[in-house]
Amino acid sequence: MSEHQRVTVVTGGSRGIGAAICRRLAADGHDVVIGYRSDAAAAESVAADVLRAGRRCVTVAVDTADEVSVDALFDAAAALGPVTGLVNNAGVSGPNGRLADADADGMRRALDVNVLGYLLCARRAVRDLTRTGGGAIVNVSSAAATLGSPGQYVHYAAAKAAVDTMTVGLSKEVAADGIRVNCVAPGVIWTEFHEDPKRPAKLAATIPMGRSGQPEEIAGAVSWLLSEDASYATGTIMRVAGGM
Repeated sequence: MSEHQRVTVVTGGSRGIGAAICRRLAADGHDVVIGYRSDAAAAESVAADVLRAGRRCVTVAVDTADEVSVDALFDAAAALGPVTGLVNNAGVSGPNGRLADADADGMRRALDVNVLGYLLCARRAVRDLTRTGGGAIVNVSSAAATLGSPGQYVHYAAAKAAVDTMTVGLSKEVAADGIRVNCVAPGVIWTEFHEDPKRPAKLAATIPMGRSGQPEEIAGAVSWLLSEDASYATGTIMRVAGGM
């Protein structure tokens, strides 16, 4: 596929980092498939921005932890043409607090979305990209994978460490098929992800750059990894975390 025929699936694309990624990819010439869990209005708002940028867009409700739902997402994406890229971004934090107090069902759902969901989406993307000549996958991980998130969500940090390992392993597995697999690991970002909306401000003093990041700063890294400028990058875990 040429740079002018890029069709990229973005999971969790209706809010926060995912929405910023969709808008950036549209500005950089991608047609975008927005996968969202439940907020159709938010997804349509992002889709309107993609259309205003002159690109095509479809929105698809998806549960990334369900393989039938994932297949439906990629089947719907075919309306725009062969998929050339995937951004694995959909995620949930699960219980917030000490592991000793964590609810098992909440942790299980977080692991299903943050690990199994990424694997299922990547599996389908690899099948499609292998058939159509290659492409790129970018997984959105977290600096939590190496920081551990003690006292907040150790299970989430563990899930993101799994994403990092998946990135490295899958990149080696599919390199010969013309598929690049990379990862962006954000630090503290101003989004609705935080249980405490003031958390990014509270943590600013602990970050070497003295501030929390903006979703657009993550979107730029994702777009680069999908671009031809990153043609020799695979198995990369790009930390975008203000020095954390």
